[in-house]
Amino acid sequence: MIAAPYVRGAHAAGKLSIGFWDHWVPDANNASTELCKEWAAKEKVDLQIDYITSQGNKNIVTIAAEAQAKSGHDIFQMPTWWCHSNSDLLEPVNDIMEPIIKENGEVNGTVKYLGVLDGKWMGVPACVGSQIKGPCSRIDLMKKHAGIDVQEMYPAGGPPKADNWTTDTFLKAAEACHKAGVPFGIGLGETTDSVDTAGAFFQAFGAQLIDAKGNLTVKTDEVRQAVDYYKRLIAFLPPDVSAWDDASNNKWLVAGKGAMIMNPPSAWAVAKRDAPQIAEQCWTHGFPAGPKGRFAPFLPYFWSVWSFSKNKEAAKSLLVHLSKPSSIEKMVVASGGYDLPAFEKLTTLKVWQEQGPPKGTLFHYPNPYNHQTLSIAASPAPPKVAQQIYFQATMTKMCLRHAQGEAMEKTLAWAEGECEGFLRS
Repeated sequence: MIAAPYVRGAHAAGKLSIGFWDHWVPDANNASTELCKEWAAKEKVDLQIDYITSQGNKNIVTIAAEAQAKSGHDIFQMPTWWCHSNSDLLEPVNDIMEPIIKENGEVNGTVKYLGVLDGKWMGVPACVGSQIKGPCSRIDLMKKHAGIDVQEMYPAGGPPKADNWTTDTFLKAAEACHKAGVPFGIGLGETTDSVDTAGAFFQAFGAQLIDAKGNLTVKTDEVRQAVDYYKRLIAFLPPDVSAWDDASNNKWLVAGKGAMIMNPPSAWAVAKRDAPQIAEQCWTHGFPAGPKGRFAPFLPYFWSVWSFSKNKEAAKSLLVHLSKPSSIEKMVVASGGYDLPAFEKLTTLKVWQEQGPPKGTLFHYPNPYNHQTLSIAASPAPPKVAQQIYFQATMTKMCLRHAQGEAMEKTLAWAEGECEGFLRS
């Protein structure tokens, strides 16, 4: 098996079930279904496909139920942290990842951080659902009020010209747009959009709450700089951002209330349908660079095989099929460019060049020039600890506490106590 992971004919016969994430983009599921049925017909496998929504965390609840019962789907699509959460119940897939990487190119560091444990791949990076939450700016409002031409800074078809796109520039633009009555729509709540944005800014300042070795690093100058930066930024954001959820920023953009949000292209896609005059003014581009670099939130999904699967050989064969460049392109096109492959050779597909209006609005979404480091909030802390920092929204809570008048050192002491608890649990 290790020497020849590809399954053929009778070897793959039998039954196989897969639990996919239920896509936000209408009809995007159809591409995954067609690819799976194509494979099943060739390999003579009785295939069952279930699409499980993330609304109400139903996919997370299903993962927990199957892990506890040690029974369920053969393949399950795991979000970000859940490979590590279920590492003792997942089948290593190194035997198929080696040829997949050889064909598709290397994966980014965040995919390795979330998908590998002790040298073992716990899932195959899935393009479906994987996303960057970068800036989506209003071309007209940024030019008029902040004096920034985002199309010139991130030209369609060419490399970024963004040396001056820094955290300082970002703050000045936020102030200008706030004064003009079209503030940036950046949440400070406890859901993922808010946490992802805070994580990218913390990393831009080199701020880590816990380092890769599990050491507490809350009381550092880098963390102080990040928290102080957020205090200044919050002054230019809508007054209710502490209560925002993941829908709030999308609604902010589509309603025409702001000059920028941080989001994958789903908000732009809704605007294209419901407010085309706004969609044609949207441009997706890179994050501002801080003192320690330019970072952007990347949230990958993984297709994982349960260790209790009754047909591991067929499961791996299907994952190889879904990871072929032609399969990946079909899924990305079906999502309108929302889905992002993790592999370096697959960041320049035509779909991102052609999407519009305006044409080229998604060209820089997949980071084709490796212009920024794709990261996830709370890394590089050990993933099982980072997951707790992430879901407790420790970073956004720190920023709000300090912005609301709490002394810096008191805020840091609170955060250090929280992180000590995460390390003990």
